[in-house]
Amino acid sequence: MTFDVHDGPRVDERSETPTVGIRVVTPFRGMLGTRDRLLAELVSWLDGRGIEPDGPFFLRLHVIDMAGDMDIEVGALGVDDPGDDRVRPGSQPSGDYAVLAYRGSSMQANRMLLAWPEGIGREFDADPESAAWAGRFEIYRTDPRTERRKTTWLVELAFRLRTE
Repeated sequence: MTFDVHDGPRVDERSETPTVGIRVVTPFRGMLGTRDRLLAELVSWLDGRGIEPDGPFFLRLHVIDMAGDMDIEVGALGVDDPGDDRVRPGSQPSGDYAVLAYRGSSMQANRMLLAWPEGIGREFDADPESAAWAGRFEIYRTDPRTERRKTTWLVELAFRLRTE
C-alpha cells in the first residue's frame, strides 16, 4: 500500500470541540469492520435528526490493546447534541496534539507519529499501564459519505500531548 504524507508531523493547539459518538469495546481483530458499521449507524442517526456535523467524522481510540480488546468511539466533531442511549455527547479535549495527515498506509502513519514527539522533547498524554489515551483520534478529512474508497481518504492522526 502506498503512503503519502500530506501535512506534518507538527504540533497543533486545539480548543475543546463538542462531539457525538458511539463507543464500544471490540477486539483489535475486526476493529475496522466495527468502525465501518458504527460509522454507517452514526450517519443514519444524524440524517434521521437532520443534523449536519460542523466537523469531520472520526475514530477515537480510548484504550488500545492490540492483543485483546480496544475501547473505541466512532463520532462526528462539531456536534453539540444531547444524543440518546446509543449516541452519546462528548468532546475532543483541548490541548496540544501531534498531528499527521496522510493517504495510504495507516500502519506507516501511526508508526511515524508515535516516534515523532521524542525528537521534540514531548510525550503523549497516555497511561502506559492501562493503555488509556486522553485523546487519540483518526479524523477523516475526506467525507466517507461521499467517498467510499478508504485508500483515497485523507486521514489526520491527532494524538494529544502531555501538558508541558
